[in-house]
Amino acid sequence: MADRKLTEAQRAYEAKRAAKAGMSLEKWLTEKEKRAAAEAKAAAEATKPAAEPKKPGFLSRLLEKAQKPL
Repeated sequence: MADRKLTEAQRAYEAKRAAKAGMSLEKWLTEKEKRAAAEAKAAAEATKPAAEPKKPGFLSRLLEKAQKPL
């Protein structure tokens, strides 16, 4: 949000919200940007598919075969 320009109405609205929270406008906007980034990251993590189990390595497969009866 810091890189895009706010209109006067948006700036006034955000200033009211910042005053209600007891912060300066700039601090409010940076906090808001951090929260949005954290929510986006959490949403991306939630949609990420679960990792598939790893295929057993060569030595593990060899030891498993050795444990089986003839």
